[in-house]
Amino acid sequence: MQIIQLIQNRIYEIKGERVMLDFDLAALYEVPTKALNQAVKRNIKRFPKDFMFRLTLLEWNRIQTHLYSNQHDNDEHPQNMRSQYVTAFQIKRNNTTPPYVFTEQGVAMLSGILNSEKAISMNIAIMRAFVEIRKIVLMQNDLKEQLNEIRETLGEHDAQLNQIYDAMENLLDEKAEQRKFEERKKIGF
Repeated sequence: MQIIQLIQNRIYEIKGERVMLDFDLAALYEVPTKALNQAVKRNIKRFPKDFMFRLTLLEWNRIQTHLYSNQHDNDEHPQNMRSQYVTAFQIKRNNTTPPYVFTEQGVAMLSGILNSEKAISMNIAIMRAFVEIRKIVLMQNDLKEQLNEIRETLGEHDAQLNQIYDAMENLLDEKAEQRKFEERKKIGF
């Protein structure tokens, strides 16, 4: 379960897609990033734009900021995982060349071109991490729907309670009018 958590910390949402960075995948597969990217380029027909794309400089800068802040957050990464994470972050990159990112389908396609035992077992763990994230998102969406239903129900109850309060005020006003009428000073007969 600890490896799933480590992988989940390396999944980002970019352009509405959950993706993983090439150097994070290379670190998990225990291969050099260059080797991973070369294997992908040799099999480029397997990686259409919705499976793999290069980050823009703005997206890359945002992720670097996030990586740097996580690097200094001791609570989020246990010590043994944090060192791997920092090592992956410290890979020297040309600032004008952002990394490639792989969607869930792209990561699945990597399993067809990387055949080491480590790559196979890590690919299974990565797929499980994506599934766990999907479950969490579905659960959050379900909770949002339930909250909206509760709000609607409370809104209906509020309207009904307001009608009851109005009716009670009218009854109290009528009762006060009746008391005033009965307590008035009688003249005549």
